[in-house]
Amino acid sequence: MKKRILVAPLHWGIGHATRCIPIINALINEGFEPIIASDGQALELLKKEFKGAIFIELPAYNVRYSRSKTGFKWLMLWQLPKIKKAIKKERKAIKKIIHEYAIDGIISDNRMGVYSKSKPSVFITHQLNVLSGKTTKLSTFFHDTYLKEFNECWIPDFENEPNLSGKLGHDFNNKGLKVKYIGALSRLNTLDIKPKDDIMVLLSGPEPQRTLLEEKLLSEFSNYKGHITFVRGKIEAKQTVRKEQPFTIFNFMQTDELQHALNNCNLVISRSGYTTIMDLAKLGKRAFFIPTPGQFEQEYLAKYLDDKGFVASCAQKDFCLKELDRIEDYSGLNIFNNETDFSELFKLFQE
Repeated sequence: MKKRILVAPLHWGIGHATRCIPIINALINEGFEPIIASDGQALELLKKEFKGAIFIELPAYNVRYSRSKTGFKWLMLWQLPKIKKAIKKERKAIKKIIHEYAIDGIISDNRMGVYSKSKPSVFITHQLNVLSGKTTKLSTFFHDTYLKEFNECWIPDFENEPNLSGKLGHDFNNKGLKVKYIGALSRLNTLDIKPKDDIMVLLSGPEPQRTLLEEKLLSEFSNYKGHITFVRGKIEAKQTVRKEQPFTIFNFMQTDELQHALNNCNLVISRSGYTTIMDLAKLGKRAFFIPTPGQFEQEYLAKYLDDKGFVASCAQKDFCLKELDRIEDYSGLNIFNNETDFSELFKLFQE
């Protein structure tokens, strides 16, 4: 009988869910049965990818986001009690799920309440330092109180230079964790095709900032002479496609379509979310990043990769077409390549 591994990505945009796709595929290939648990758009996306799998809806964190950069952090801190309450509900749900579904192991991508004292439990994160400005020590301490409950912490990055996460996933005091650097995780592969599209816009992340950036980019590129594939990042029941020169606009793409579209473009414009960074590194693409205003992690990653000479970036309020002139001075993310040894990682669940 196949061992059942619960895979539970956080619903915080769709990035945590998409980077779990290669893990779920690897579990299947290694003879395990993945049981998938999440909520919201993250769960809906995984249902589209893994038809026939067992899916479980977990309690939602229901985090609200600010329209302003300055209000982002304080709104998040104000919601900490609500997040802690959701984590308690999660813990209660997990105990029941382990019993009802005969779970043998757990892989949690940033869901802090998804662990068990009696089953091997893994936490996936690229943030051992949780940046929040002057309150970084507080946000990291909050994070650490849950991390210590897990058997292992898998960091989807490279241990040494060059790496993708900088001080987020490195430069930390030993927290008593069994840390494993597992390389970049991506559901995508390179294709042997010659790019035909000039630009691909790939949106994602929380509202209202996703919509604000969508509106800004549609306006800025309205008179662009080339062709732009524009993915809005809206996971809906049915895919929609419409053409409005110079755009072909999709509400969302599934893995095969996204893989082809990214391979078929010369430049990607996107948020600097970590899953997007790993996808672009896997494909060796050139990019331009516009971090979500007030989201310290994305702002740090954009600046870090800009300072390293990999990817140009600017603030959302400053973006205009002329900013793209700077990309010629950057190398792109074409120096990162790895194959994750899932067989070795999954030995934890064989013990």
